[in-house]
Amino acid sequence: MAKHRLSKKGRHIALATTAVAVVAGAGVAAQTSMAATAWPAQRTYTGRAFDACTAPSLTAMKAWKKDAYYGGVAVYVGGKNRGCAQPNLTRSWVKSVDTLGWRVIPLYVGAQPPCQKSGNKERFTAATAASVGASNAYDAVAKASALGMKPGSPVYLNMEPYDTADKACNDATLAYVRSFTKTLRAKTYRAGLYGFSSSSAKAIATAKDRTDLPGNLWYALWNGQETTTKDWPWDPKLYTDHSRGHQYKANSKETRGGSTITVDRNAWDAPVAIVG
Repeated sequence: MAKHRLSKKGRHIALATTAVAVVAGAGVAAQTSMAATAWPAQRTYTGRAFDACTAPSLTAMKAWKKDAYYGGVAVYVGGKNRGCAQPNLTRSWVKSVDTLGWRVIPLYVGAQPPCQKSGNKERFTAATAASVGASNAYDAVAKASALGMKPGSPVYLNMEPYDTADKACNDATLAYVRSFTKTLRAKTYRAGLYGFSSSSAKAIATAKDRTDLPGNLWYALWNGQETTTKDWPWDPKLYTDHSRGHQYKANSKETRGGSTITVDRNAWDAPVAIVG
């Protein structure tokens, strides 16, 4: 998707290098170092979801809701590396689409790894990974909260592809993700990560030390398979209990209810925002 997270050119360079329910405890067991604070019941959604570079207009969201193909929508709530302006994404918009029955999935485009071969406005280094991860998490909470996404909501950290074979870079990335996750949870927001099955998501799923890793994993694997189970590439015991999303198709130009949007398609079985 052009300028979804990085620029389309930058994203291609990076790639070259490498049903609704409220569940009180779902996904919590997968998240270590959770604060003793009483957590709000988790809101989960199971079904189809889409993400678009810019949050669509409310008119488009109404048209697409009548079509009833998708039930979830992912939006880019913040981050210096966010690729598109968000003129429609306001607190009123979030409340309105939630009232229409949409389940909202918050994405935050944080700093990117030092070895990533894409142009970024913000990167971390081995020395700054922990501090940048914490500052990004504070900003993500502030942005989500300003949009009416309440504590107990997830925030999915967008991590683009990088060379996971570069140990120093991978170690720095895990340090950044752990800091982001720990800080997010201290603010009573659930942690998730969006990444690629060949690199960034793989680094999280295969890390031997599970301390302070996100409790929800959204993996990009563009194989056209609408599933979160049949093509799950890693240990089947990981990220169960409503903790997975799968982006299975990118750049799909679709017309629904007379409104055309270019989207990425997702199979979803994971937390969504608690809106209020």
